[in-house]
Amino acid sequence: QVRLVESGGGSVQAGGSLRLSCAGSGYTDCMGWFRQIPGEAREGVATINPRRGSTVYADSVKGRFTISQDNASHTLYLQMENLKPEDSDMYYCAAELPLVVCTAAGIGTPDWYPPGVGRWGQGTQVTVAS
Repeated sequence: QVRLVESGGGSVQAGGSLRLSCAGSGYTDCMGWFRQIPGEAREGVATINPRRGSTVYADSVKGRFTISQDNASHTLYLQMENLKPEDSDMYYCAAELPLVVCTAAGIGTPDWYPPGVGRWGQGTQVTVAS
């Protein structure tokens, strides 16, 4: 299996922007970005089904984050605008997820995307200062 490698995290001021990249994502029917604070449940941020051209976003990031996928380079992206302190988290990309995760119900159900399901990267830290 090709390993997923996230990059692009860092520290920014509130209102700033970052673009996360995930190399090695390939072309699978359900991929996405998730975030997690140690000790808390993983939260779905954005998912994409490239075959259908559909995207789903968590309510907390709608209008600010954009997920996209470049099949030629096998890279998944997350463009984050107008960042808020509450966006501070470790961000993970995942591929080969069950199709149900790429739905409005699925993105909000962490039990459907535990670490053992699909392929996951090691994460990249995002810190937003107020």
